[in-house]
Amino acid sequence: MTDTAPPDDIAAPDESAAPEPDTWHGVRIERDSAFSRGQLVAHPTIDQYVDFVTALRDDDGYWMCLDVIGVDYLSFAAPRGLPPGVAPERFEVVVLLMSVNDRSRVRVRLQVPAADPVVPSLFDVHPGTEAPEREVFDLFGIRFDGHPDLTRILMPEDWDGHPLRKDYGIGAIPVQFKGISNVR
Repeated sequence: MTDTAPPDDIAAPDESAAPEPDTWHGVRIERDSAFSRGQLVAHPTIDQYVDFVTALRDDDGYWMCLDVIGVDYLSFAAPRGLPPGVAPERFEVVVLLMSVNDRSRVRVRLQVPAADPVVPSLFDVHPGTEAPEREVFDLFGIRFDGHPDLTRILMPEDWDGHPLRKDYGIGAIPVQFKGISNVR
């Protein structure tokens, strides 16, 4: 199997040895699993992340980064659809890429440890990730190393905590509506 293009078919596994995982640019990939929903899904390590996305852009035409998303899997008991060998972490950064050549999509799922939620920024590869990375930082507390302006984008600068984390208290701030008086 080549390492420069995603595999189109997978050979039948040899009964004497465990099958080799499918890779693309050295990163474990999966397709047609119950969790991939028809997209090619890549699972790079944090060290492979920027190089993999750069290779997809330069070699394979994935010039469009559609979104950068944060996920908190705190106390999530259901299966997460990770292939064997990919250790689940509390946080996940999901990057959606699209090829301008054939409109195919790749979903990149990056596992981020809760003890040190820092990943490299994709800003130098895809400058349009500036705002989505700030949003993930603001709402989940995942830091993007190398980001040019990693400041809050939705919450006030003095806000304490990250509101989309599963362990963040809800209902702590009473909602105030402008122009409403005590109506009985």
